[in-house]
Amino acid sequence: MVGLGTGRAATAFVHALGAAVKGGLRVRGVPTSQVTADLATQLGILLARLDEVGQIDVTFDGADEVDPHLDLIKGYGGAMVREKIVAASSKRLIILVGAGKLVPIVGSRGILPVEVVPFGLPLCQRRLIELGCRPIVRLVEGRPFVTDNGNQILDCGISPIPDPAALEQSILSIPGVVGTGLFIGMADTVLVQDDEAVEVRHRADR
Repeated sequence: MVGLGTGRAATAFVHALGAAVKGGLRVRGVPTSQVTADLATQLGILLARLDEVGQIDVTFDGADEVDPHLDLIKGYGGAMVREKIVAASSKRLIILVGAGKLVPIVGSRGILPVEVVPFGLPLCQRRLIELGCRPIVRLVEGRPFVTDNGNQILDCGISPIPDPAALEQSILSIPGVVGTGLFIGMADTVLVQDDEAVEVRHRADR
């Protein structure tokens, strides 16, 4: 039972998994977005719902930032809430990134996605500003981006985050916030591709 992430690295993994399935590998996938579900179906990967499987053996996903502790920022692709649910339902979370996604401290790339209920958008914007964030509604072709959950995303301008766990709790306490792109203490292994080389990093406490 394999969790299937969303985004460029996850898409590459799904293509590789599809090839393995054609070669005889027997797996079922739990997708984190409709885009991933559609791709997996096209490639012949059998899918399952989370309520059917309970626990997932391993999830493969990408990330937008990875710090030395293997803490992450995700969500540039807009699926971080479902990605976090699937990751939390998995025995192992393996992250696939290029070397350009490595940062010395989370927040270094300056954006933290936050998913919010549309009705709560004005309140969430005000409270995020009070926390020192600079929220901007994510737009696609001039219209608000809508997640698979029917919500909107505020891309928060941020500085490097000295205490990401504390910031996440402060953001989650805002009524209307569904989730953030901070994945703290969740990744077990990160595979870092740098040209033809792949470095394997494991979380120190696992």
